[in-house]
Amino acid sequence: MITQLDEVPPVRCPCGFARRGFATPDNQVATIHMVNIETDSQVHYHKKMTEIYLVLEGTGFMELDGAKIPVKPMTSVFIKPGCRHRAVGKLKIINIPIPAFDPDDEWFD
Repeated sequence: MITQLDEVPPVRCPCGFARRGFATPDNQVATIHMVNIETDSQVHYHKKMTEIYLVLEGTGFMELDGAKIPVKPMTSVFIKPGCRHRAVGKLKIINIPIPAFDPDDEWFD
């Protein structure tokens, strides 16, 4: 499969707006998202998905189970299932959910 992320229509997500590549019903392996983070992103977690974030642009913080970790371009973050998280700051990231993104696996306290 091939995706052109800058041509995928953005959708609203807890972090801002995501362009979700490889998000097809027959793909359960992994997806790739280009996300424009808004400064008021919501804390959330996943029960099944692991996520890998790669910061492309901007500076800010990743909030991971309440701890704030500074991030800048080329910072990569591995987020395990159950970790309550959000990105803080105006950032552009690549997010790789494994297994493939499932909107029913987004949880809020």
